[in-house]
Amino acid sequence: MTDNAEATGTGRSSDGVHALLADGTTARIRPAVPGDHDRVRRFYEEMSPQNLRLRFFAASRRSGQLAADRACAPHRPGHRTLVAEAHDRLIGLAEYERVARTTAEISLAVAEDLHHRGIGTLLLEHLVAAARADGITSFTADALSENHEVLRVFADLGLRTTRRFDGPEVRCTIRLDEDEPYLTAVEARGRAADAASMRALLRPRSVVVVGAGRKPGSVGRAVLRNLRAGHFAGRLYAVNPGATWVEGMQVHASVGALAEPPDLAVLAVPAAQVPAAAEECGKAGVRALLVVSSGLDVHQAGALVAACRIHGMRLVGPNCLGLANTEQDVSLDATFAAARPRPGTAGVAVQSGGIGIALLGGLDRLGIGVSSFVSLGDKYDISGNDLLQWWESDGRTGLALLHLESFGNPRAFSRTARRVTRRMPVLTVDAGRTDAGRRAAASHTAAAATTTMTRRALFTQAGITATRTVPELLDAAALLHAQPLPAGRRIAIVTNAGGAGVLAADACAEAGLDVPPLGPELIGALKAVLPEGASAANPVDATAAVSEEQLRTCLERLTASGAADAVLVALVPTALTSATGDDLVRAALQASGRRSRTVAVVQLDQPAPVRLLDAEDGQVPSYADPQAAARALAHAADRAHWLARPLGTVPELPDVDAEQAVEVVDAFLAAHPDGGWLHPRETAALLSCYGIPHSPWAWADTEDDAVLAAERLRGPDGRVVLKAHWPGVIHKTQQHAVLLDLQGDAQVRAAYRDLETRFSGLLTGVVVQPLAARGTELFTGVVQDDVFGPLVLFGLGGTATEVLADHAARLAPLTDHDVHDLITTPRCAPLLFGLNGTGAVDLEGLEQLLHRLSLMATDLPQLAEADLNPVIARPGGITPVDVRIRLTPRHPKDPYLRRLR
Repeated sequence: MTDNAEATGTGRSSDGVHALLADGTTARIRPAVPGDHDRVRRFYEEMSPQNLRLRFFAASRRSGQLAADRACAPHRPGHRTLVAEAHDRLIGLAEYERVARTTAEISLAVAEDLHHRGIGTLLLEHLVAAARADGITSFTADALSENHEVLRVFADLGLRTTRRFDGPEVRCTIRLDEDEPYLTAVEARGRAADAASMRALLRPRSVVVVGAGRKPGSVGRAVLRNLRAGHFAGRLYAVNPGATWVEGMQVHASVGALAEPPDLAVLAVPAAQVPAAAEECGKAGVRALLVVSSGLDVHQAGALVAACRIHGMRLVGPNCLGLANTEQDVSLDATFAAARPRPGTAGVAVQSGGIGIALLGGLDRLGIGVSSFVSLGDKYDISGNDLLQWWESDGRTGLALLHLESFGNPRAFSRTARRVTRRMPVLTVDAGRTDAGRRAAASHTAAAATTTMTRRALFTQAGITATRTVPELLDAAALLHAQPLPAGRRIAIVTNAGGAGVLAADACAEAGLDVPPLGPELIGALKAVLPEGASAANPVDATAAVSEEQLRTCLERLTASGAADAVLVALVPTALTSATGDDLVRAALQASGRRSRTVAVVQLDQPAPVRLLDAEDGQVPSYADPQAAARALAHAADRAHWLARPLGTVPELPDVDAEQAVEVVDAFLAAHPDGGWLHPRETAALLSCYGIPHSPWAWADTEDDAVLAAERLRGPDGRVVLKAHWPGVIHKTQQHAVLLDLQGDAQVRAAYRDLETRFSGLLTGVVVQPLAARGTELFTGVVQDDVFGPLVLFGLGGTATEVLADHAARLAPLTDHDVHDLITTPRCAPLLFGLNGTGAVDLEGLEQLLHRLSLMATDLPQLAEADLNPVIARPGGITPVDVRIRLTPRHPKDPYLRRLR
């Protein structure tokens, strides 16, 4: 939303967004403009006397005229009117008027034939977002006590609402805090609306294929063939003005000529025809489009999306393989894939059709199958977030597989994924891991914030299992589908060949799993049932002579002992016993049937990379490669660890002055409209607003200023530091712009002159600081990613921070768990806990620094980069020694506001 809406030739705003109503239909929310006056007046004139009285406390028609005058007046500070419209009809209106510095009074009206469709609630959500951006923290509203509907709308927003009764009237006060209850309520409404809108895509009652060609190899004909061969449960139509019969079906000349408006239209026409075909579908009442056509230019793409928004159609594609739903009472295969998806429990969403075919084939071979499959293609509308919410409530999906090359709204996706992954495993292939775009980064923080690191932070915080390849994804899916999660990372390895055991042990160690030695009592119990010469350490080498019964007993004792969280059985066929390879595998399956531990099998002679073997009460994954099995076990252990952690919380921080911080930012950007690096004075002011400590300093314009500052700032050892400064200076150490260990006035004067000489024409002043006490040099910072939002980084600091690349990252806002992970993930973490014998650093102070940095980045979207390097960590405190902050002009955008892309 913007304060000054651009007007079109009709006098209406061209600004605005589209969002879903409770029934899955689409409405446009936009600011009102003077050209809306007559529509608003008619909107009130069409109200019944009863609704006029509830809205204005009187049934006077004059009230509607006055309301239209106020709502559509030219923009003025402290006032905002939003209108909702659908099919070129004004269906609702909400406005606020500032009555105090942080308080505004609101009003709300909805077309009376459209109540209970979520229009008022959606308008209020957008009004709340606009008011927050305007510095408003609370709404007030007066209503008649008999106006139960509007009072229920206020109460159900999810915001803290209080009521004060005064005779027949009620005054409601609504706090606009963006807290967890409000975000949860917005999510719930969005989830219900999204599911309603997706029914036309994944549970359509009727489908039309537009562009069902006569040529056997045409895409449209292939889609029609698959729909017929799959016995689609609904009504099926075909449209092609140049044909009369295709695939044994009568073909119609246009969508408008059909006996009914289909729920879903599949467009398989040339790119140039897509916009017109979409418009025809919209006018005919189609609810959703699947566009498999490719090659749309920017104008055709814009026209396609515009048609979908104007007519309220959801869109999959373009440039996609299609979609499928294997439910028995739907049986929808609207793809041009060669093979039909096997019914099952995995939900699959991919951007690449080739990846989709590979996943469908792999899930079919494993016997897992799919519940629904959507090829997102260029992803103009329907995204992975929509599919996660569908699978969450479809009653069939137990495993979610994603291949996403891009994210439209990663913060909303993360919230959805965190919720869904507590109900089912969510796996993804981490595509697009290159960092070419970061090579020219200016600051240490920007250089460290690679695309890979950002995506991994998102996946880690959301509990998503991220793999590097499609085969690894299928390996992990097999284990997560078939086996219980391990309670920890301890792996016991049992093998009938010592070499296979060594390979398995190496693979487990490389995957971050623990292969602990077994206790003497357990070793004795295992050796008692194994052939002579067996080794019962870990790995357990049962020898090539082990029988089926011996192996089963060994595994039963091992799983019952509690000495390991999972058992990996590595087998090779031998001729030293009557037990065949299948017999030994059967022993492993029988032992796994008790489900006391996670069990996986490795068969080095197995042709398939992974397959699922039937056990007594389930299945066991069998891998051809120990590394594949180990990686799958590691993914399962990671998921178990994530699920076992309670939900993290974002702490309330004292001594924060967010309003003053906004003033600092606004003042800088007013003087520097294009943004830039803050002066040390402005940097210190902004840090102080968030209670972030920093080393004492002074600014020196002259040599004498530097001497006076040094006298004031010298610590017990009498030494100071001089740092050259000019706008945009970066990497001061590399430019020899930092002079250390200066003692006495003479050294300070000489250092100042040296800087003045070497940086003549650049130097604007010098920063004087006391020499920092010795400690562990750390680095932390923030980068505001245009897509992902603020990313907080932490790790080993100093001049070699980029070379060592010992960093961790999490997306803000940081919970207590996120901060713990940031501190403990880097390789340098043991230094912080006293490994070098000097005692642990001030961990509480370090946690506070990260939390406050996270809050500053979350509050201030204009904060493009913050670079704190080095941060000196000691047992007695945490001190950022050098801090640089860059601001850019950026309007805040609520990532959780309901809107379609």
